Amino acid sequence: MSNLVKVPVKPGLGRHLRAGHPWVFRKALAQAPKIPPGSVVDLVDGTRFVGRGYFDPWSAIAVRVLTTDASETIDQAFFERRVAQALSSRRQLVDLSDTDAFRLIHGEGDLLPGVIVDLYAGWAVLKLYSAGLTPHRPLIVEALRKAVPGLKGVVGRDEVGRDDADVDEGKGTGKMLHGPEAPQPLTILERGAKFLVDVYAGQKTGFFLDQRENRFLLRRLSKGLDVLNCFSFSGGFSVNAALGGATRVFSVDQDADAVALSRENFKVNGLDPNAHDFLAGDVFELLDSFKHEGRRFDLIVLDPPAFAKSQKAVENAVAGYASLNRQALHLLKPGGLLCTASCSARVSPDAFFDAVREGAYNAGVDLTLVEERYQPPDHPIRLQFREGGYLKFLVLRGRQLVDSTR
Repeated sequence: MSNLVKVPVKPGLGRHLRAGHPWVFRKALAQAPKIPPGSVVDLVDGTRFVGRGYFDPWSAIAVRVLTTDASETIDQAFFERRVAQALSSRRQLVDLSDTDAFRLIHGEGDLLPGVIVDLYAGWAVLKLYSAGLTPHRPLIVEALRKAVPGLKGVVGRDEVGRDDADVDEGKGTGKMLHGPEAPQPLTILERGAKFLVDVYAGQKTGFFLDQRENRFLLRRLSKGLDVLNCFSFSGGFSVNAALGGATRVFSVDQDADAVALSRENFKVNGLDPNAHDFLAGDVFELLDSFKHEGRRFDLIVLDPPAFAKSQKAVENAVAGYASLNRQALHLLKPGGLLCTASCSARVSPDAFFDAVREGAYNAGVDLTLVEERYQPPDHPIRLQFREGGYLKFLVLRGRQLVDSTR
């Protein structure tokens, strides 16, 4: 590939790229080339090769690095190797005995920056986060077809032009890229529970697979408890709480369609939705209403959308997490459990921990950390790309209620 365009990077950056960081921002280029999106380029530090990647003229991330091996060609075989390596890793690290939905390709974590592939009961959902990937889409689809045994089809859900590392929670319209039309919705199996997933228009790729193990944890924690699930989406935590023997589960989400799907997910698991509560409404207003009513819960789940969509929003996001947790803790019974999450990549684990601690202090609740979790093995984080770590999940017990007049 000696005829590839050579793109010089500014002095000092080459070492970071050789170490494995996959992003080159436009401002780090000595000069941006005038070439089409998706063009494969060689990054050089002086005359030294430091990486090979694809170019995106419209993104702040001008080049995403695919390999630091100068002998590796970016072709059909390259994408097939990457997909096969990722699938092998999932089979080794994820218990798939009672689960048929998992993340197959996690972008930078699987050495395919900008590429997300989730598998749902044999159907792949592909999201591309850069216009530089568009020309390579057919190669990726073909790689999935060849590398994934029994693949039923591929649904495309592109998010071209997004530069943030946060979990995407927007909606879009999917289209078939390979195979017959996928069912609407299709049914997946997760730790023995069933869920209906809309892979065409549901949030993210249709389901939040990164919370799989935390949902399963909730099943174990919920026996005999009165549970409140905030930002419930299609009821993943709610169904698991009910399957675990919760006496009653209250699910609230602003998306009425998601709430309706949550009720259906209760039904497909043999649970009576009429024995529980569902509300399409504003979480913050509901928390305030419950506080004034004196309503209390044994276990509260907080799994909100990302509060920080940009770096400048981090300060407000941290304050938002503190406020949300304060509101929820006013409703927690003495000795109750708070399961609280953040999917904002720009909010560090320490910042999130501090926000929850601040919220607890302002609510007059003394919390003890029971368990601290991050994203599961099918959402890997490369050590040279800490930006890929976004999910934080804390399980805390309110061991003592103190003066709550603050």
